[in-house]
Amino acid sequence: MKRVLTYGTFDLLHRGHINLLKHCKHLGNYLIVGLSTDEFNTYKNKTACYSYKHRKYILEAIKYVDEVIAEDCWEQKIDDVIKYNIDLFVMGDDWKGKFDFLIPYCEVKYVPRTIGISTTEIKTKIENNLSNIK
Repeated sequence: MKRVLTYGTFDLLHRGHINLLKHCKHLGNYLIVGLSTDEFNTYKNKTACYSYKHRKYILEAIKYVDEVIAEDCWEQKIDDVIKYNIDLFVMGDDWKGKFDFLIPYCEVKYVPRTIGISTTEIKTKIENNLSNIK
């Protein structure tokens, strides 16, 4: 069995997220998603629209996802790879090179992001629409 691991906030779920999860699942047999906790998002100066509990609930309902674990800090990745017997670590190519430190522990692959969609873009459109209403 080939075990795959990816991480993210997965807020305002969109087709880019689904494309990533589908791609990850097809690269192996078992997909684990490290989901950023609310506390970790605060540390990263990110604000999610949905709480960790709700984002986890949504991810667990996606057919490509086998397991969701909490991402509490940047430093946990090596421990997670070892603990969960990960064969392949996958992230979007905007992170290229940032996780190469995992290469001694597992294969690392950076995959292309879905063009034309991002959570930041969605949040900006929502904010612009709300400000136009006022």
